[in-house]
Amino acid sequence: MAALERRHSASYTFVMKRRNFFRFSALGLLALAGGGLYARRSNASAYYSGPISDHFDGVRFFNPGGSPPGNVMGLLKWRFNGERATWPENYPSPFPFAKPEARIDGRDMRVTFVGHASFLIQTAGLNILIDPVWSQRTSPFSFAGPKRVNPPGIRFEDLPPIDLVLVTHNHYDHLDMETLKRLHVAHKPLFITPLGNDAIIRTGVEAARIKVGDWGDVVETGSVKIHFEPCHHWSARGLNDRRMALWAAFVIETPSGKIYHIGDTGFHEGLNYHAARKKHGEFRLANLPFGAYEPRWFMKGQHQNPAEAVEGMKLCGAAHVCGHHWGTVQLTDEAVDAPLAALKAALSEQGVEESRFRPMRPGEVFDVPLA
Repeated sequence: MAALERRHSASYTFVMKRRNFFRFSALGLLALAGGGLYARRSNASAYYSGPISDHFDGVRFFNPGGSPPGNVMGLLKWRFNGERATWPENYPSPFPFAKPEARIDGRDMRVTFVGHASFLIQTAGLNILIDPVWSQRTSPFSFAGPKRVNPPGIRFEDLPPIDLVLVTHNHYDHLDMETLKRLHVAHKPLFITPLGNDAIIRTGVEAARIKVGDWGDVVETGSVKIHFEPCHHWSARGLNDRRMALWAAFVIETPSGKIYHIGDTGFHEGLNYHAARKKHGEFRLANLPFGAYEPRWFMKGQHQNPAEAVEGMKLCGAAHVCGHHWGTVQLTDEAVDAPLAALKAALSEQGVEESRFRPMRPGEVFDVPLA
């Protein structure tokens, strides 16, 4: 009987320790919201040092005239609000795995969607990957964090030769170190990313070729120019490196037209859309996020919703939009297909043809019409 009691006590202790581990781990994993939901403590005091500017205070970057990310109390209020929709274990794409051609030349422009915020853009003989993520989880952990509900739309081994990899910011659903390592080994691309993110990338890919830029900077490579432009977001990889690396949108200026790519952004009264159009003119294509937006009281400053994405499309003068940041990993409260219904309603209300704003699915290939 004593032996049985000891076994029962040991089993109970194990169960309680396991429950406590997951309970406290869950609280710790809530460190980052809106794209950086899961993080471990970073020892970095800074990734970048440079002169103070209108969006850098000497230690941290910020959105001029904008709103900072939510605080811990707001985060906890959100995560325990009981309003989180249950996503399916699998949300398969209607498209098969894409097998891209080696190159797309001339004025043709082809976009292949990998999933969430990852794109392959082929034009002017160049192959450009943006925010590539092939990992199962958008997290520093293999056992916890947002998990894909569909596989990448291109098998990694089917990628064409990759020339450029653009990384918009350092949240785990955009900067996936394991994927960047694989790309460096297989393709030796040039990485282009905002200030400070090079320090992060070099922790995993020390020999990588990297060019960094501040808002307003331009990187010229081959026949294209990559412009760094503002967006309303934030950054963090851990608990003590908030906003120590810059975030940015990209304008990709090619011989076949201009592409406006935003990885993440709050609408910010449309100010950045206005500025992009004033500076660059109209766009043949814009890649705009339209998911991960609920609840609005917590997400509004950092993630636009479908109605705001459609308004942004109009403000920047985009002929066509590839919509992303939905349907692959659950970051926020809305149901997996809620962005589709909200987008359809927004397009109707704002008088935009549905064919002009494509909610991309993994494996989908879009040959962008000439504007």
